[in-house]
Amino acid sequence: MLIGTLLCLGAAATISSARASAEPSEKDAIAMAERGAAFIKANGKEEMMKKISAKDPEFLQGSLYVDMRDIHTGIVLAHPVNPAIVGKDLTDVPDANGKKYRREIIELAAKKGKGWVDYMYKNPTSGKIEPKTTYILRVGDVVLEAGIYKK
Repeated sequence: MLIGTLLCLGAAATISSARASAEPSEKDAIAMAERGAAFIKANGKEEMMKKISAKDPEFLQGSLYVDMRDIHTGIVLAHPVNPAIVGKDLTDVPDANGKKYRREIIELAAKKGKGWVDYMYKNPTSGKIEPKTTYILRVGDVVLEAGIYKK
């Protein structure tokens, strides 16, 4: 019985470690944004900004993270990986290919409340500019963004 228990624990550890090293999926991005929305509804956007800024593991997992912007001004309210852009309006700053993806994020959030936007962005785990798709979710007057890098 002890051997059986140890084998089960070993299998569980292997599965858990495989999951941790796997690239995040679109489902993971949606789930993270929805967790953020639920947190905002329960605790307010200021508390969510604190969680994001503190790099809370619930909202920062490797290359997958949530950031937040004001839907009306485009100003970045919280970003766990690039805090230097917090407080800035980068709405019309293009990505490496010239796409004004932040403008697209705000427009999609205003019109539909949620959806996906594709662009190029620096991957925090590789340090390289890579194709990224981001799930956006409007919560009141803010937009939560959780994206994954495409391989």
